[in-house]
Amino acid sequence: MPKPQPVLSPTCIFTLFGTGQQLETLSPQPAGPRGPGWSRAREAAPGLWGCPSLAASQQTLKENSSRAALFAKAEELLAKRTAGGDPLARFLKGQLYYEEGLYEEALIQFEKIKDTDFQGMYQLGVMHYDGLGTKEDPEKGVEYMKKILDSDSPKARHLKFAAAYNLGRAYYEGCGVKQSTKEAERLWLIAADHGNPKASVKAQSTLGMLYSVSVLKDLKKAFFWHSEACGNGNLESQGALGVMYLHGQGVRQNTKAALKCLREAAERGNIYAQGHLVEYYYSRKFYSTAATVAKRITENDDIDALAKITDCLPTYVAKGVAMAAFYLARCLQLGLGVQQDQAAAKKYYSKACLLDPAVASDLELAANLGRI
Repeated sequence: MPKPQPVLSPTCIFTLFGTGQQLETLSPQPAGPRGPGWSRAREAAPGLWGCPSLAASQQTLKENSSRAALFAKAEELLAKRTAGGDPLARFLKGQLYYEEGLYEEALIQFEKIKDTDFQGMYQLGVMHYDGLGTKEDPEKGVEYMKKILDSDSPKARHLKFAAAYNLGRAYYEGCGVKQSTKEAERLWLIAADHGNPKASVKAQSTLGMLYSVSVLKDLKKAFFWHSEACGNGNLESQGALGVMYLHGQGVRQNTKAALKCLREAAERGNIYAQGHLVEYYYSRKFYSTAATVAKRITENDDIDALAKITDCLPTYVAKGVAMAAFYLARCLQLGLGVQQDQAAAKKYYSKACLLDPAVASDLELAANLGRI
């Protein structure tokens, strides 16, 4: 675990368009289920202090006691630093409480420093927007983010990309402000900063999504931004690039490049990329491979858990599993690459319909027309 730094850079956390949407919050080690606002509900990982994150099934009484002792020691140390006039101590104390889910205590600390510490102001914006430790007040959250974005202070500089990204989410959703996709686009372009890897990589990937499906649809722009985000390590965009190469969307069709992107993304856990690989194997009549990969994908249909682990959109995780389930059902129904099993086929067709009715409907139509 790296030694905690006195100044924390914002961690990019996002999901897009519809369910499980997330924005950026100051967190040295993100953890927990995805929520609808600017924050992530915490589990039990105070990464700021180097305490290990443990799965609930592995936690023992001894480990819990040790963690509680670490928390108490950190709290005591920060109290001494605060009394000694350390200007960072209150923020670190507030962040300690925030990571522990003690939001009311965190709010008290951040309120005390909001006029002198932009990081404290940032966290207050997140907490007011999402109603953490206080009544939900998205207008106030937006107000704090705008102050950071508009500030000329060098101390606010490292927060500007994250603040712009969050404001873009607010405008896209119409939460705390009047809905405006154009204003969201403008803010995300600021946050993306021409592909700067030190800017908001989430904003870069979000722009790729925005230009793929919205009224601003422009597949060449979508390809550009997914390329930038992928180059900066974004898993979601790596899978999206594979699909765009595969179907020639916004770029010349290139199966070799598509498979490279899809396979690398799949190996990193991108379920949507895995689903498209199943479809590719099936279309090439590699039925045994298609069925094997699809069976592995469909063994875990906890969409929220998969989205959390991979930091990918729950919507697209569901699409990937639905694709795998449909093609597995097709193989089972027709005995392609596996032993024919009508009952199992029916089960997997049902699973595909439950996970993503639109995907299942499109594939059913393609099957009825003899395209697959």
